[in-house]
Amino acid sequence: MARHPHSEHKSSSSEMSKLSPSLKALIKAPAARPSTIPAPANITSVYQKIQQTAQSKQLSQPSWVALSTAATITMNSPESLAALYELASTNPNKQVETAELMREVGLKCISFNGIPRTINCLNALKASLPDSVTSQLSRTPTRIPTPENITAISERGLALWNSIYRPFEKKLFNKLADSHPDLPVHILYNNYGALLSDPERSTGASVGRILTSVVAVSCLRAQSGVAPQVTSHLFGLRKAIEDGSWATDVEGEEAARWLASDEGNTWILDSVDAIVDAISQGAGSNFAPGSAKL
Repeated sequence: MARHPHSEHKSSSSEMSKLSPSLKALIKAPAARPSTIPAPANITSVYQKIQQTAQSKQLSQPSWVALSTAATITMNSPESLAALYELASTNPNKQVETAELMREVGLKCISFNGIPRTINCLNALKASLPDSVTSQLSRTPTRIPTPENITAISERGLALWNSIYRPFEKKLFNKLADSHPDLPVHILYNNYGALLSDPERSTGASVGRILTSVVAVSCLRAQSGVAPQVTSHLFGLRKAIEDGSWATDVEGEEAARWLASDEGNTWILDSVDAIVDAISQGAGSNFAPGSAKL
């Protein structure tokens, strides 16, 4: 007796809604490194050393926290991010401010790392926070595009792009367009405009001009394999001093100039390397590794 066509469709749909045990096992195969990275025993001491150097150079807390947050998210270690928050939030009057800063840095990491690691880490960060902090976090989005604000978003993105890449901003745009005509369009308007530049807001935290460059360098250094982009964003940090846009961010002039100097740049890179080394337990970046041995 022939099967009714509707019964065949129902059976097929049921099969499609399930993954076989062998497929589930393949997804979680050790060679695929399917899980987030646990916090190593020494991670707090690594963050403390970064904090101490920052304090000795009169850097603001947001600078070393932004650096450490970006590197930690790039390494996909939510447990380490929770340890960083615990260290950075010892002042009870700064706990909400610190959490807001860290999750804003996490959002900006999307431009350099993609979405998944930010989701992993921000979900875990929120789960690790005490209720007294989570209850005070902003729940108001500040980046929804509308017909009224889309021009301002584009203008902010162009201003940030020009600040970082001048005097090569047009040359770089055209070079990217040679690869794909929409590549610079996406980067400029969806990343620099909609995400990396700070919207006008009365809620949440801002990661300003200097900190955005610190986040960029930290993510890219922790990835490995992208030295030209690391170099570009180190120059971008220096150009924040040259064009005066440092003044709208968290640092005073002396601290901002130190961050943009050879010594400050070296500190950023060495600090990221220390975080990567600790979280990976000496194995190096896990952002795009070769297959692990089974």
